[in-house]
Amino acid sequence: MLRQLSLALAVAAAISGPALAAEMPLATRSDLVTVYQEAALNNADLAAARADFQARREVVPQARAGLLPNLSAAAGVSDTRSKVDTSAGNFTTSRSGLVYQASLSQPLFRADRWYQLQAAEAVSEQAALEFSAAEQNLILRSAEAYFAVLRAQDNLAATKAEEAAFKRQMDQANERFDVGLSDKTDVLEAQAGFDTARANRITAQRLVEEAFQALTTLTNRDHGALEGIKHTLPILPPTPNDATAWVDTAAQQNLNLLASEYAVAAAEETLRQRKAGHAPTLDAVAQYQRGDNDSLGFNNNAASNVRYRSDAEQTSIGLQLNIPLYSGGLTSSQVRESYQRLNQTEQQREGLRRQVVENTRNLHRAVNTDVETVQARKQSIISNQSALEATEIGYQVGTRNIVDVLDAQRQLYSSVRNYNDARYGYIINNLRLKQAAGTLAPSDLEALAEHLKADYDPDRDFLPPDLARSAEEERRNRQMY
Repeated sequence: MLRQLSLALAVAAAISGPALAAEMPLATRSDLVTVYQEAALNNADLAAARADFQARREVVPQARAGLLPNLSAAAGVSDTRSKVDTSAGNFTTSRSGLVYQASLSQPLFRADRWYQLQAAEAVSEQAALEFSAAEQNLILRSAEAYFAVLRAQDNLAATKAEEAAFKRQMDQANERFDVGLSDKTDVLEAQAGFDTARANRITAQRLVEEAFQALTTLTNRDHGALEGIKHTLPILPPTPNDATAWVDTAAQQNLNLLASEYAVAAAEETLRQRKAGHAPTLDAVAQYQRGDNDSLGFNNNAASNVRYRSDAEQTSIGLQLNIPLYSGGLTSSQVRESYQRLNQTEQQREGLRRQVVENTRNLHRAVNTDVETVQARKQSIISNQSALEATEIGYQVGTRNIVDVLDAQRQLYSSVRNYNDARYGYIINNLRLKQAAGTLAPSDLEALAEHLKADYDPDRDFLPPDLARSAEEERRNRQMY
């Protein structure tokens, strides 16, 4: 009597088969925290965000400069040649003169520049929060890239086990055909199932390589292997398990939402700045000049007995008042524009607030769903394993056909992949929920790292430990017969 085809045998074949790659030394395996640290140091997007933040913060000293004294110095040299025609004849004179001066201006009343400074400070705070959001997003991106590799590896392991199972089914079909227990149709069906499983395994291998490439792009370093996540990772509801509490936290701490508050504040100050364009300005001005007397307007007069014989010196100090009267409608147009920009920013803030509320509630719901889904998916592996064994028995006694067996095998390995997808979905949705609430931090990755397995082997560990032990026990029992 032919032996039953089971998950245990398929897994054992996948582990021991020639397709298994050489085990990566533990010292060369990357862990989650290391991947994040490398991303923080080498990620190009974060470096660009940092440069943008440092550039935008410069608007504050630039705006403040409009309220501080302005001191300038200048010098000029001239060579003047004059030719005059008088009753006494033609005279030509030549004179060289040097003049240098210093000017000091101190704004006393500049309402527009004061509001400009307030707007600049709001923009700087907005930039700081947006950069913090970029740093926080890198935490999530690092986890997504890391677990995408683990997900792809587990999917490949399940696909390899499925290929081994279909290969064994094909061999058994050929054996049954050779002894006259089945017809050619069973052989062809089994061959088709094996060919499909092989094609799926090739595609799964490519997805693993692409996941590793994405991790390389994120960290600017190649990674040979990663530490895997244990199946004993606690699958628990979020704390607190209250969507309203999470929404309230998000409203207070979501970094992008806080940044939008400063964007509105900047728009309000800009509107005040534009309105202040109608206000008068008052500056204190002082000037010192020294140089050639002719260049400063002290010309010698032939009719005068007083002669200027050396450089002249001139000092002035005063107040300068400017009252805008009409600028072609420019100021009024700028005020209208600023009204609309403020309205735009307020609507964007409201849209973002609604999106944050929606995302937070959906992610809270997703995490709770994931908790139940992981357990249900694990149970479905057991159920589909039992269904496969029952179908195989039915096939051997003639009550089921080969197509039923192949379908049962597909259902079994689909349930394995769904289980692993649910595990990784739970991890990522947890991190996304914390990001939406504004509480995501590197410590969350450190907490996950405590559940990593340094010697994780996808071909062995893609199954839960209890199912893996059952598979190993069944494999040993079968070897005894």
